[in-house]
Amino acid sequence: MRAIDGKEIAKEIIERLKKETAPQKIFAAILVGDNAASESFVKQKEKAAKELGVDFRIYRFPETSTNDSLRKEINTIVKLSRVGAVIVQLPLPAHINAHYVLNTIPPEKDVDVLSERTLGAFYNNRSNVVAPSVAVCEELFEREKINLQEKTVAVVGLGILVGKPIAVWLMNPVKSLGSDHGARKVKEVYLLDRGSDLEIIKKADIVISGVGKAGLLQSEMLKHGAVVVDFGYSFNGEGKICGDFNYDELHAEGWYTPTPGGTGPILVAKLIENFYTLNK
Repeated sequence: MRAIDGKEIAKEIIERLKKETAPQKIFAAILVGDNAASESFVKQKEKAAKELGVDFRIYRFPETSTNDSLRKEINTIVKLSRVGAVIVQLPLPAHINAHYVLNTIPPEKDVDVLSERTLGAFYNNRSNVVAPSVAVCEELFEREKINLQEKTVAVVGLGILVGKPIAVWLMNPVKSLGSDHGARKVKEVYLLDRGSDLEIIKKADIVISGVGKAGLLQSEMLKHGAVVVDFGYSFNGEGKICGDFNYDELHAEGWYTPTPGGTGPILVAKLIENFYTLNK
């Protein structure tokens, strides 16, 4: 299988954005607690933003923050006219209600597409931007010239960051000229969550995974020639960063996104692209 170079794709997206005028707004990132992975993710976003001359600012809050105190602090940041985007780095501490906090972000500043209002617009094809994970898939499928209407897709894991928005995007019809009904975007979709039988993956031409469980998917589980878009991020028993897909040399055809260096860099670039779109 061929490994997709996500860093190179992200570089191309950033270079494209450099040709535009950077929004003169603050890109605010909310970081709660001392999660090392979250710290790393925010730093990656900061690096990409600063390469473009974007004013990226990290607002840190203690692990002991309450739902109400955190929502109040974010609400203050969101209302600043100088702020053009607000992201809340997930996961939040277990005692924090993520939806309660995320709903403080208005659609015009929600580059992550995570508040209920923004998600509602996105699910009904009325959002100005798409969820970054969806944007990654669009970028990859366009580059690889994949016609989804001819493909069967398995989505493994239905979390709010990856699986759920991608599943909805795949099931939304493509509006056809002269038709109110639209054509199917994809031939068939399998939605697999906790407890699902992974044997059905063998039927899929495309597997999209965002579980965060190292080695969940093995090459022998795939249909010959299938491709894998792996958003998973976790550590194996040796402390090494891994995706959900454990690649070996069984399949000569198809392609996959490795972790690290696959979907992650593209996701960051697409997030910044959303910032540009919402602040034109």
